Amino acid sequence: MNPPVSNIRVVVLLLCVVLLAGVGILMLASTGAYATDGTAEGLGALKKQSIFIGLGVVLCFAVARIDYHILEKGFYFIAATALVALALCYEPHIGVERNGESRWVNLRIIGMTFMQIQPSELGKFAVVVFLAWWYSRHPLRVGEFWKGFVQPWCVLAIPILLIGGERDLGTAALVAAFSLLVMFMVGVRLLYLGGVAALGLAGLGLAIRLIPERMDRLVAFMNLEAHRQGEGLQQWRAQIALGSGGLTGRGYGNGVEKMFYMPYAHTDFIFPMIGEEFGLVGSLAVILIFIGLVTCGLLIAGAARDAFGRILGGGIVALIACQAIVNLGVTTALLPNKGLPLPFISYGGSNLLVFFVMIGILINIHSQGLDQEHKKNNKTTKKHKENNKQP
Repeated sequence: MNPPVSNIRVVVLLLCVVLLAGVGILMLASTGAYATDGTAEGLGALKKQSIFIGLGVVLCFAVARIDYHILEKGFYFIAATALVALALCYEPHIGVERNGESRWVNLRIIGMTFMQIQPSELGKFAVVVFLAWWYSRHPLRVGEFWKGFVQPWCVLAIPILLIGGERDLGTAALVAAFSLLVMFMVGVRLLYLGGVAALGLAGLGLAIRLIPERMDRLVAFMNLEAHRQGEGLQQWRAQIALGSGGLTGRGYGNGVEKMFYMPYAHTDFIFPMIGEEFGLVGSLAVILIFIGLVTCGLLIAGAARDAFGRILGGGIVALIACQAIVNLGVTTALLPNKGLPLPFISYGGSNLLVFFVMIGILINIHSQGLDQEHKKNNKTTKKHKENNKQP
């Protein structure tokens, strides 16, 4: 009799999420009081983030009890909601502009704003569901140029262009990147993927040239020291933070860079603050936790009961992995500066809630795979018993 799918996978997955969220709370308590961008409101950010984590946990376990196939059946509703939300960013009375970029929308009740959301987070989730929906419906046509490649990209281009039009080029590039990764996992031909990747990089380069501040960031990235008082400030200060942390760090709460030197130390650039206060040991620990999360997520996706579950789970893991890699690459000056939160750690509600929902989906995929394995084992056991009864 084959052993059932191990529960260790989901236990380790949840442990990794708890550890990452715990690190986020710990570092927000250390950095939030020094935030100067108006979003943290001192230690008030700690209270907000704690509420978001609590709500995220509730959503996670609620979603874990709902059959993930509801996403397949409700795909059109999810896609329409995401596209409408992205389009609302362009509406002056609903979209919220920050730093010259309109990436948020106000949710109002009786004319009063009670919450701001970032529709690109819903857009990323909708793309994951779309890829699973499409390729599970056309499993035998994955290798075809038209059905397996062109048609999906015609659909994917809509949210990517809407996100890019918000001047959020980094998130648009992230959506394209994890979409390519999912397509690679399902078996789309490398020749096609390489072609669209080249076109995407060319388009991104053109967009950067047309947006002066994005071009300034790229120029600064090439020589951070020369631009350390301008566009290269964050990455320059991040290098100082990581370097000054040494092997074991300055100690919790003793970081210096968060004290009005590093902009957005509690959000996109929280990883260098971890490095400064906990050193190389703490930084590597965070990376290892992400590796554990991704590994368990892939094992769960691989054991899914059907193609939709496998692709959906793989897409969720690809999104988490790509976003973590981009954030770590930016904050260690390996990639040009782009504001993307570190999953489960950076301050922010929309990103956190969506990722908790996706973890809940992974748990449900695991549960259904476990049920299927139990049924298979019970069937095998019953067959063995029947055979043993025969003379």
